[in-house]
Amino acid sequence: MRTNKRTPLGWIWLFLLPTVTLYSIYTIYPIMTTIRYSFMNWSGFSLSGKFIGLENYRELFQDDLFWNAVKNTFLYLSYAVPGRFLLSFLLALILTAKFTPAKAVFRTMIFIPVVTTGAIIGTIMTMIFDPGNGPVNLILSKLHLIDSSVFFLGNGRTALATSSIIWIWKWTGTSLIYWIASLQSIPLELYEAATIDGAGVWGKFKAITVPLLVPYSIIIFVLTLSDAMKVFDLMLTLTGGGPFFKTEVIELFIYRHAFTSSVPRVGYASSAATIFGLIFVAITLVQALPKRREGGR
Repeated sequence: MRTNKRTPLGWIWLFLLPTVTLYSIYTIYPIMTTIRYSFMNWSGFSLSGKFIGLENYRELFQDDLFWNAVKNTFLYLSYAVPGRFLLSFLLALILTAKFTPAKAVFRTMIFIPVVTTGAIIGTIMTMIFDPGNGPVNLILSKLHLIDSSVFFLGNGRTALATSSIIWIWKWTGTSLIYWIASLQSIPLELYEAATIDGAGVWGKFKAITVPLLVPYSIIIFVLTLSDAMKVFDLMLTLTGGGPFFKTEVIELFIYRHAFTSSVPRVGYASSAATIFGLIFVAITLVQALPKRREGGR
């Protein structure tokens, strides 16, 4: 006779204890501390700050540079997220096609920037886009596409878009893996049946690939959006928020007030970090709504 033995609850908590402990120390505690600091006037040099209530938030909402950082963040997201999402999807279609040779080589080449730190990428790209002797300007000049050198990362009209392109190039490999795994999860029998019925490449893509990829695409889009909001190291080394705050996203705004100001304002930076966290949570929840509706059907 088969018996159903239940695992004692104590053993479950024992195995969860390391994860719960580390998550509490490195995630929950910093979040709660940041929220607490946001209600204080604290430079970070004294043992404790002065409680000032919602004063930091009132000043923050009246700060034009904060709203400039919010605008830059959403403008950057409008460039980076669709670009990485669509480019990785297109590359995944190509690298899963039967006619594509050396698939492993191309996948490795695309993924190499992912394992390279953002600071190194930023330093290298600064030299590549250098207006003096950078290869980008030299190639464009040879092709007669520009008359004079363009400082792509130092021009207020091009810096944010150029930074977005560099970010897309760096992180496309991650989304590529997600898309390839999603495409490979579609049963081959469906394509074979469609071929027998006389469907062409476009017909199979429209009737089989796209509908079955919708749940995966929502997840990939949310993950891409999450990654795009963590651009601090790359943007810091590329532009540092310049020129004239044209590329200062919220993360750089927080960093500037907390660490690089002549008089650090940790409390003020914490209030901006709290707002940034709420924006991130709100965007994630909005993106998850289609998935919830689909699951409720």
